[in-house]
Amino acid sequence: MSKTKESRLEKLQDLEPSVDEFRTSVIDGLSGPQKTLPCKFLYDERGSQIFDDICDLPEYYPTRTERLILERHARDIAALAGPRTRLIEFGSGAGTKIRLLLRALDKPAAYLPVEISREFMIAASRELAKSFPDLTIAPVCADYTQPFTLPDLPVGHDATVGFFPGSTIGNFTRAEAVDFLKVTRNLMGSGALMIVGVDLVKDLDVLRAAYNDAAGVTAAFNLNLLRRINRELSGTFDLSSFRHEARWNERLDRIEMHLVSLRDQEVAVGAHRFRFQECETIHTESSHKYRLDGFRKLADEAGYDPIEVWTDEKNLFSVHALRAR
Repeated sequence: MSKTKESRLEKLQDLEPSVDEFRTSVIDGLSGPQKTLPCKFLYDERGSQIFDDICDLPEYYPTRTERLILERHARDIAALAGPRTRLIEFGSGAGTKIRLLLRALDKPAAYLPVEISREFMIAASRELAKSFPDLTIAPVCADYTQPFTLPDLPVGHDATVGFFPGSTIGNFTRAEAVDFLKVTRNLMGSGALMIVGVDLVKDLDVLRAAYNDAAGVTAAFNLNLLRRINRELSGTFDLSSFRHEARWNERLDRIEMHLVSLRDQEVAVGAHRFRFQECETIHTESSHKYRLDGFRKLADEAGYDPIEVWTDEKNLFSVHALRAR
């Protein structure tokens, strides 16, 4: 049995962004009038672990609400997908929600998790292989927002399904979301099914609580990016001199995560130095919220036909099924 499990877990395809790319992104982001850092770099191994903790918080509704929708409609998704599917998950994380689809699908041929955090993905893939020993698993470490190639697999497939849960698409601007969906359409091909979790516009008290949790876990997640810069890029950020803040941007229908400087200070990243005034911020992540019709229009622009959408009773969250043209 152990040999069977080992043979089904394919060799990692490693396209992880380099330290040079990380350094360039940080220096460019901190050089602008509004300092920014790309949210994809929040997800190093430690950041991914903290995000898993966020998903279990009582204030953080997206994970449990999306999981409930998937539990109720996994068979509906399986019926749309058909048998012997090649299942590609963009931003696979801990690989928890994918289990709901794998159990519902008819003889899934292969699972390809695509994740930017290499060590975290490898560990998750190994755990999944224990639960699905007959499933071919081929992990890909890559920035899935950019075009990339999929590995050749030893098994055939009759259909392709993309899976992008967690409302991660909300981290993109509208234009970026369209571009990302175009990348997935080109990667998977015409006729592929795409399943996307999309957070919805809702009461502001619910939103603010979800991104400013009482236990400070989201704050630790945000500040961990500064710790990563210190560790990997010879940064000199004093984490005690910054605080986490989540803001609602009404014009753009999005929550914004910021790191706020608590004093006037100067910070180095290698040979580069950056001045911060008290209350100046680094914008680290945005989480756009959608209305159902608005996201359908977005998907159509990207070359997908919206074919189904499922929501919870309170209309907190939605899961969309799209078909690539």
